Amino acid sequence: MSPKKRKPLTVFEHQSVRVGQTVGGVLFERRHFEALEKFYGSGTPYFSLIYNGVKFNEFVGTIQIGTLTIEVLPKADLGSDNEKWHNILVGILRAVGAFEIHAPTSASLKVASNSILDLYLELFITEVEWLVHRGLLKRYRKEEGNLTTLKGCIQFSSHVRTNIVHKERFFVRHTVYDQDHLLNRILNKTIDLVQRINTNSVLASRIGALRLKFPEVQDCNLTFEQFDRIVFDRKSEPYQKAISIAKLLLFNYHPDIVNGRENVLAIMFDMNVLWELFVYRSLQRFNDRGKTIEAQSNKDFWKPHHGVKVRMRPDIVINRNQPDCVVLDTKWKNLGACNPSTSDLRQMYVYANYYRACGTFLIYPGDRNEINMGIFYDPDGHVGEQSCGIVTLQVERVIKHWQRNISEVLSYEVFHMKNHVEGKISNKRQATRG
Repeated sequence: MSPKKRKPLTVFEHQSVRVGQTVGGVLFERRHFEALEKFYGSGTPYFSLIYNGVKFNEFVGTIQIGTLTIEVLPKADLGSDNEKWHNILVGILRAVGAFEIHAPTSASLKVASNSILDLYLELFITEVEWLVHRGLLKRYRKEEGNLTTLKGCIQFSSHVRTNIVHKERFFVRHTVYDQDHLLNRILNKTIDLVQRINTNSVLASRIGALRLKFPEVQDCNLTFEQFDRIVFDRKSEPYQKAISIAKLLLFNYHPDIVNGRENVLAIMFDMNVLWELFVYRSLQRFNDRGKTIEAQSNKDFWKPHHGVKVRMRPDIVINRNQPDCVVLDTKWKNLGACNPSTSDLRQMYVYANYYRACGTFLIYPGDRNEINMGIFYDPDGHVGEQSCGIVTLQVERVIKHWQRNISEVLSYEVFHMKNHVEGKISNKRQATRG
């Protein structure tokens, strides 16, 4: 089977797959299970092992095992439309900035990809092609060697040791200005990796051409610390996106050092985090009322006499420290006709009091837009002043329309319902006094 025709094995989050099972015409073989079993031993949270198979968790994305690609899609309704949820996942990743690139062709990635991995490979290739076209960065570096010309400074101990019978040579340390530096070494190493793991024939020719155009640089062993020490300046800033994708690919690649065939590469995302970012970016994008919108807004909560203090961190806070402050907490789950968990409601009760919020809301995906307002009781068992609304947001195929819908629902209807609840509370209090 040619690489172009190879289909991914597509599953949804929390779905199980066992050895010998065929999903969408793709067979899950024992060698694939054994590769995932070894990968699981390194401490991955993406799936759990079951008898003769794996069960995927709340992470979505793609896992490549040798030539098999497993794509894990999100799911928030009762349907099982693979193409719909693949496009929605790609759209969400674009919306939260996972596919932002510097290249002028970034308006649309051209590969009709079978998986998220194909998109990231094309993203990296497009970035590096653009860097090569505009000219790769050069830097000064120190180099030692035995030369026939004298330049730099002589390293006397090495010179005497190596040139005792070669009077025409000089062992020197000198400065070189070229393209052999850490940033280009990272890109070079990632190009080699991409060439090994690519299964898309459309990308193969571009990778080959890029391999020929890229200059020869030294190989290197890379660590997280080396990436952390990289500081981008005015000249190196164009490298930033390509380096971030390279880091993603290099440190999520787990080679099969025993057989050398079933290498594992996992690019996975926590769907709860993606949902939170997506709602936040949607509110930011269509913020036409000048509201302040903060994500992961920290606030001190508790401090022991000895130890580290604990901080409170809600997902989204709108108009913090204002009379119309609202706290949102996103949950990627299908709530259905059930109530939220008691722990979630307790959490929202604390947010309401600690942030002096006029309203708090739990945000879920759903098959329709719906708001169900609730009121917290006070310690005396009477209707209190704090409210918590349950908001379900209809999933839409067109991401821009979905984002606009999220902003409109949370900006207009939520506040309208909140005022409605406040009116009901006021009426109940007046009736109680009467």
